[in-house]
Amino acid sequence: MKFSLFVHMERLDAGQSQQSLYDEFIELCEMADRGGMHAIWTGEHHGMDFTIAPNPFINLADLARRTKNARLGTGTVVAPFWHPIKLAGEAAMTDIITGGRLDIGIARGAYNFEYQRLSPGLDAWGAGQRLREIIPAIKGLWAGDYAHQGEYWSFPSTTSAPKPVQNPHPPIWVAARDPNSHEFAVANGCNVQVTPLWFGDEEVESLMQRFNDACTKYPDTPRPKIMVLRHTYVGKDEADIQQAAREISVYYNYFGAWFKNEKPISQGLIERLTPDEIASNSMYAPEAMRKNNVVGTPEDVIARLKHYEALGYDEYSFWIDTGMTFARKKASLERFINEVMPAFSEAH
Repeated sequence: MKFSLFVHMERLDAGQSQQSLYDEFIELCEMADRGGMHAIWTGEHHGMDFTIAPNPFINLADLARRTKNARLGTGTVVAPFWHPIKLAGEAAMTDIITGGRLDIGIARGAYNFEYQRLSPGLDAWGAGQRLREIIPAIKGLWAGDYAHQGEYWSFPSTTSAPKPVQNPHPPIWVAARDPNSHEFAVANGCNVQVTPLWFGDEEVESLMQRFNDACTKYPDTPRPKIMVLRHTYVGKDEADIQQAAREISVYYNYFGAWFKNEKPISQGLIERLTPDEIASNSMYAPEAMRKNNVVGTPEDVIARLKHYEALGYDEYSFWIDTGMTFARKKASLERFINEVMPAFSEAH
């Protein structure tokens, strides 16, 4: 099982400078590369200081000059916000800039807040249909002289300019949850990214079962790769671990608030949650976050990840966005690189 870092700029209050957040983002990515992590992933979001990521290709092009070995992935671009010709061309240019290190993850998107602003009237089903249409289209554009007549996009014969370095194209990953998404990914030769979010290991197991079922349904298709993305914290002692569980609890309360899209938002920041609001949400309670996410001592984390490896996961992505201070994120990542990864012989 390989290891990767999943990271964004995240701003919790107006006192944090966005320039300093970018500098911290870069330092975490450089640590991951130096530490032998297989890949670095960053996504796409709009108008949300909770996750600042307007175009992951720009970040990856910058990282291409600052890193040596790690693959550089979009985790993920949001399909309905792209035209296939733009996506094919920008991805191919990024593949050239990164020297063929690009992986492209594509999703339907998660936040109604973004749909309302970039594609009014869009819902999750419609976004998923656009995802299913855009993947064959970008493959066709990379091959060249491809015309498209679809439900959402139509264009005459076109070739991606430029074309990607990787042949036939960069690996494509699909963010999947329901069985239909797994089946679409496998049938179309795409790798799969899964995110159990705040759920426990029963969800990690269930997601792998859905993937295995999809692979069984398409026995003549080569088995793609599957990656699991989890909030991770490697603690130095019990007090440190308890603090991390509290911080991840707060993070998920804000994640839920953004997802529900019910609270006022000003200057890209959502209205602060009260201590009572946070305390009343047992689903995200610190004890649940510690149990369900990968939070614990290096030994605890190794044991959890050995289980994921045994289930068949090809890659484990350390999701570091937690609202913690930069110093705490850095310390946890250092412990992960130095004390967890060596327990996995194929980590590098």
